[in-house]
Amino acid sequence: MVRIVIVVIIAALFGSIGFAMYYYIQFQPNFVIANAGEPLQVGPVKYIIEYEGQHNGDKETQPEHTFVKIRIIAENLNEDTTRMYGGQFFILDEDDKKYQAVYGQFSDEDLYQDHLELNKPVSWTTQFDIPFDETEQYRIGILPSKEQSSIDIGMVCITNCYNLDLRS
Repeated sequence: MVRIVIVVIIAALFGSIGFAMYYYIQFQPNFVIANAGEPLQVGPVKYIIEYEGQHNGDKETQPEHTFVKIRIIAENLNEDTTRMYGGQFFILDEDDKKYQAVYGQFSDEDLYQDHLELNKPVSWTTQFDIPFDETEQYRIGILPSKEQSSIDIGMVCITNCYNLDLRS
């Protein structure tokens, strides 16, 4: 009788470990990697990210360092309209320091919040206030919105793309 209880406990232990490992693997982020100008898909949205340069803001918004500007071209591949917002994008420097997008009315194309309809590509710009060095590598991170419900994370190299594995 004691052997049966021990066998049941050991089987339950291994079963729960197996179940936990299965769900751990299922919900690990899937990194989708590209260089600037190359298409990549994060969840139901296809993106093309392009580096546009730097600027020093306008009369109302001045950067602490330098504004690095990118162009975001996005196309919804899902049947449902999906929401896009600037908080989905961030920039990483060579030391993996993360900077969030800065919102302003620098142009009519600045992304704050918008909706994407099926198969209608839209183009926006956004910028990041960072201490920019032309010799360093910078990567744009793309997170899906909650309604896109994806475990994908996009990483796009925008400058000095000498290392193909952008996760290192």
